[in-house]
Amino acid sequence: KVIWTVLVTILGYASSLPVGDGTLCTAEELAKYKIIFTGKWSQIAFPKQYPLYRPPAQWSSLLGVTHSSDYSMWKKNEYASNGVRDFAEKGEAWLLMKEIEEAGEKIQSVHGIFSAPAISSGTGQTSTELEVHPRHPLVSFVVRIVPSPDWFVGIDSLNLCEGDRWMDEISVDLFPYDAGTDSGFTFSSPNFATIPQDTVTEITCSSPSHPANSFYYPKLKILPPIAQVTMVKIKKSQLGLSAPFINLPAKSNEIIDSVS
Repeated sequence: KVIWTVLVTILGYASSLPVGDGTLCTAEELAKYKIIFTGKWSQIAFPKQYPLYRPPAQWSSLLGVTHSSDYSMWKKNEYASNGVRDFAEKGEAWLLMKEIEEAGEKIQSVHGIFSAPAISSGTGQTSTELEVHPRHPLVSFVVRIVPSPDWFVGIDSLNLCEGDRWMDEISVDLFPYDAGTDSGFTFSSPNFATIPQDTVTEITCSSPSHPANSFYYPKLKILPPIAQVTMVKIKKSQLGLSAPFINLPAKSNEIIDSVS
């Protein structure tokens, strides 16, 4: 009976834990990170219909949040919120920020919002700082691809905590996503709402499978990364000081097969 009681108690405790990646962060203090977003959207890597003017290829500002597993900014194969729709289609952040703030007030799932300036070309860097908490160790963000119907890149719920410690540094290659709210095939497609709304899907070299699609490269195995994000933990000795801008070495972004 004693063993059974202990087992039931343990199972009851486990069921009350936040749903997420199953890892509980036991770090004892807050951590600050420098986040560097690097655009790799060049005409060499993505020659098809590459936007040269009105407007030329560029990136919107970066909008992100640090949060717990109770909150989700966006998720692959799920419907985008109205805020994500406005940001992906028009770069308007007001409604998305309102959604984040409301989630923080209702279930206290949000620790903080962060943003970084836009990049005026397809290649380049922008950066800012963010703070994570043991109860809010996840990072999510979105950056709109400009111009595009409703395409963006981003991170969904990246956990910066490993047990009782924070990661020192992590880099992630980024690929384009379709928010599922506009049916345009090309970078400069006119606004054509998707009715009914579709889910968020990853854009690949073969999907959508249509020759008009700006990312359709049927001779490639995979698309090269269109961007990259790096997060570097700021040491205690650097807190209160302006973190230096990190000029990351360029990784190879060569296309695997030749483009016709």
